[in-house]
Amino acid sequence: MLRIQDVKILRPLKIRDFALLWSGMTVSLLGDGIYIVALAWQVYELSNVPTALSIVGVAWTAPMVLFLLLGGVMSDRVDRRKVLILSDTIRGAAVAAIGVLSITGTIQLWHMFVLVAVYGVGDAFFGPAFGAIVPDLVPRNMLLEANSLGQFVRPFAMRLAGPALGGLAIAVVGLGNAFFINGATFAVSAMCLLLMTARPIERDEDAQQSVIKEVLEGFRFVRSQTWLWVTLCSTVLTLLFWIGPFEVLVPYVVKNQIGGSAADLGLVFAAGGVGAVVAAVVMAQVGLPRRHMLVLYWSFGLAIGSVSGYAFVSETWQAMAVSLVEGVGGTVGMIIWGTLMHRLVPTELLGRVESLDWLVSIALVPLSFAVTGPIAGAIGVDTTLLWAGILGGIAQVIFMLVPGVFDTETDGRMRPAPVGDAPMRPHAEAVK
Repeated sequence: MLRIQDVKILRPLKIRDFALLWSGMTVSLLGDGIYIVALAWQVYELSNVPTALSIVGVAWTAPMVLFLLLGGVMSDRVDRRKVLILSDTIRGAAVAAIGVLSITGTIQLWHMFVLVAVYGVGDAFFGPAFGAIVPDLVPRNMLLEANSLGQFVRPFAMRLAGPALGGLAIAVVGLGNAFFINGATFAVSAMCLLLMTARPIERDEDAQQSVIKEVLEGFRFVRSQTWLWVTLCSTVLTLLFWIGPFEVLVPYVVKNQIGGSAADLGLVFAAGGVGAVVAAVVMAQVGLPRRHMLVLYWSFGLAIGSVSGYAFVSETWQAMAVSLVEGVGGTVGMIIWGTLMHRLVPTELLGRVESLDWLVSIALVPLSFAVTGPIAGAIGVDTTLLWAGILGGIAQVIFMLVPGVFDTETDGRMRPAPVGDAPMRPHAEAVK
């Protein structure tokens, strides 16, 4: 009989600061799940065409691309906890402003463009800082469980509970108040971060470099690691085919082709959360696969290719089934990826490498949002979804053929981590 103490995914929660980080993240991600549904529904209330949500997506992601490198440098220069608090403050203020405009009935599309751009700036600081702070809190032998727990919480909150609450909130208290609820969750997250122990970054004052030199140092490390740069290149291309069609066209399909409500859209997103939650628990329990890179690529390929399935749905339950498959594949891949990053990237470079991860990954995301609406208008929503999944899946498989991409499976760098009570991070000299 399996006991609570035998559930490996829960082990990192014994660490106070990680438990605070996890708690704050969980609350804010619940708000993000509400935000995903509320944002799409608000935009389609203002303009019921895919192009409108495409432009909102561009407005959100373009500032992320512009500020990510700065976010990475800051995450390697100052207390990463403070960077996360700054991110929560920026994003909370942006969604609260949307809520005010929505409640007063004065909201227009241009308001959405401006405020989601502010939100995107906050995201640019959150991603690198959050990815870099986890190894500061958790021992190396618990990193897979910590990443599994993160990938359990993220889909549970953003894809399962959050969207379901979002659809319910819109129906009960209205769109504006749904945005207010999201804004309040960022305040809770910031309070949890304030309760954590401060961890100033130790830096040699004589070795201070310019921002540009520090960014280039991160680039050089990424270029030296085949597993890292090849996977980043694959991601930039595959997200071009996936993110726009998924974020823009799935809400359109639910609202206009299935005839569903905001609650139905919440259920579709929630189904992906169910798949992701199950995958996270299983991964934490069984550990890192021996052929981890092979599993990573096939998992991401499954998630990206599944977007084609939305071209054939005619009922909500069918869309939920497609979302479930996507949730499983994406989560397995992200757990493996996060564990590789935390074990193989030196601590003094991790903020910058995380920012490069985000930057390269989303470099073409604004383009994906920008072209999705016009392409769907020209060739049809279903045809766009079908070919997006096919081309994205093919692109993912092609990158598996690059020599050296599977070296971490055989060179011993990912051998089982030793048991320890303190976070243990490699330094740059140890991985060169």
